[in-house]
Amino acid sequence: MQIDPQDRMQFELQRIIHWSVRALSILMVFVIVMGVIDVGWTLYEKLMAPPYFILTISDMLATFGAFMAVLIAIEIFINITIYLRENVIHVKIVMATALMAIARKVIIIDMEQTDVMYVFAIGVVVLGMSVAYWLIHQLPRKQHLEE
Repeated sequence: MQIDPQDRMQFELQRIIHWSVRALSILMVFVIVMGVIDVGWTLYEKLMAPPYFILTISDMLATFGAFMAVLIAIEIFINITIYLRENVIHVKIVMATALMAIARKVIIIDMEQTDVMYVFAIGVVVLGMSVAYWLIHQLPRKQHLEE
């Protein structure tokens, strides 16, 4: 029995993609660990600067932004892990990651330095992503009710 060269090439390409995704997974773990170290170091520096053990609102917002960046990296790692396990991209998880990223942007936005149209655009994106996420959650229920 002879193997079709087209099938063989497709198999090899899939194998390369699979190993590339594994490499991304390892790199994402490195990014997450470095992000946690950065959050800890930044928090330490803020607490050790005069006035000692006091965080200003801007310090807290910067820390929240750094925390959210690490959480987004963790969500991306979960996306990669699920892709490796199931060989499929889950839209719900990707949407949740995108919502977390836009939430981070909202948390760290400096309203005094930001153009009104930019704030409006962020609001439209938040609304659109929220509606899309809600709809994705409604689809399985609707399909389940129809059965």
